[in-house]
Amino acid sequence: MPTSEQVLKQLNQQGIKNINEIHFNLGTAALYEHAIRRREGSLSHLGPLVVRTGSHTGRSPNDKFITKEPTSDHNVWWGKVNTPMEEAKFEKIYAKMLAYIQGKDLYIQDCYAGADSKYKLPIRIITEKAWHSIFARNIFRQYKDQSELEASSPEFTVIDMPGFHADPEMDGTHSEVFVILNFGKKLVLIGGTHYAGEIKKSIFTTLNYFNPLEKVMSMHCSANVGKEGDVAILFGLSGTGKTTLSADPSRRLIGDDEHGWSDNGVFNYEGGCYAKVINLSKQAEPEIYETTRKFGTILENVAMDNESRRLDLDDDTLTENTRAAYPLTHIDNIVPEGMAGHPKNIIMLTADAFGVLPPISKLTNEQAMYHFISGYTAKVAGTEAGVTEPKATFSTCFGAPFMVLHPTVYAELLGEKIIKHNVKCWLVNTGWTGGAYGVGKRMSIKYTRAMLNAALTGKLDNVETYVDPFFNLIVPKTCEGVPAEVLNPRNTWADKNKYDETAKKLANMFIENFAQFADSTKGKIISSGPNKF
Repeated sequence: MPTSEQVLKQLNQQGIKNINEIHFNLGTAALYEHAIRRREGSLSHLGPLVVRTGSHTGRSPNDKFITKEPTSDHNVWWGKVNTPMEEAKFEKIYAKMLAYIQGKDLYIQDCYAGADSKYKLPIRIITEKAWHSIFARNIFRQYKDQSELEASSPEFTVIDMPGFHADPEMDGTHSEVFVILNFGKKLVLIGGTHYAGEIKKSIFTTLNYFNPLEKVMSMHCSANVGKEGDVAILFGLSGTGKTTLSADPSRRLIGDDEHGWSDNGVFNYEGGCYAKVINLSKQAEPEIYETTRKFGTILENVAMDNESRRLDLDDDTLTENTRAAYPLTHIDNIVPEGMAGHPKNIIMLTADAFGVLPPISKLTNEQAMYHFISGYTAKVAGTEAGVTEPKATFSTCFGAPFMVLHPTVYAELLGEKIIKHNVKCWLVNTGWTGGAYGVGKRMSIKYTRAMLNAALTGKLDNVETYVDPFFNLIVPKTCEGVPAEVLNPRNTWADKNKYDETAKKLANMFIENFAQFADSTKGKIISSGPNKF
């Protein structure tokens, strides 16, 4: 392990000086002691550390900036997602943060992101909170070999100071919260928020910038591998079942959220999971449930009885976004090395609350790129004020807030790899059937698992299909364990005219959303989308 003098010298080179005490790469047990002594969290029944994040119980996407500097300016897809900050403003905030740090205790974790040794990114997480240091240990990959740690040198640094708040008028931020990435300096500054997810996603955003430039596909997805070594990737936005469906007892979990795809295969960026736990039950999610009963798990904003120290996972008083951060080793049936071969199947999940998309469809290569760029799902009525019918959500590449390059860069890279490795692609609707939300019902998880297993095992490769007249999707007519009428969504609706009307409406939404990519997308991809009505 580097000596205190070596670490101090490295910090001084970054302008971090006059530190009270440095706590470098402390283990989880020691960090527990610090966090409890400093009243940052409370010990719960069976050992998890329960913490509160204050007013910020989720990410602050409107407070994220990318520094506009010469090395990256020409690559970044500037716009609503990637908001520029001038270098001078970055330097000003950085100087103020360095002044804030003086005299404080610092917790430092040296770890890395990326299980593929050729593409791993050594990172240093510097924070004023002991529990944020545990979070970093849980989420990122740890050096197992002492000599490897000693030989490592951080290439990217995250400085996380929740107690330091920006002055929007003086600093050019949108609020007192800020997350600023500087690819030239290989530095991230986070302030004004205790929500630890900002640390995780800042590194994911960083990998989404650097990896594709090396022809490594960066993906917001889960991944698992079967007994025959067949890898499956599952893309999907929140609420589509990505975590649930990837946790298959017959397949080993590579990871549940962020991955790269190199010439060596699929690899997990992380060493842990950051799962939503609201309404978590032992029956529905037994493995994730058990992590809420293990030492080392960080529980954000989860309700706890102060006397018995027992948890109430159904209590959303503080937020619906209650979270558990735990190392992958808390789960059985994993791929400990975090890496497997090239995928045989890619699954794109959507929860269509309009109830008109087929429950499973085979995608051509061009359709796969179209739906990857679209990143569609639909929120149900009532999830937002004033929403009385399903609301379409398009998040490009199934992770728009973290994509730094133009979406077509990721789509074309994905397309190249699909062709090179002869990957089968599927669109799976885990949403509604028999009508839109409020009329129909949610697709049976039993049927979804049956369809997914049939796709992964090749049982759908040679069945008879039909082409959906609205979305141009190739739909199987039969699937073992699934009633035939379920496979054709129109057959599940009592009002066929209403189905046609709703399907046309959603098809046009796809087309309207994709128009923004028309000038930068090849014509064959555009023509692979739904029909216009």
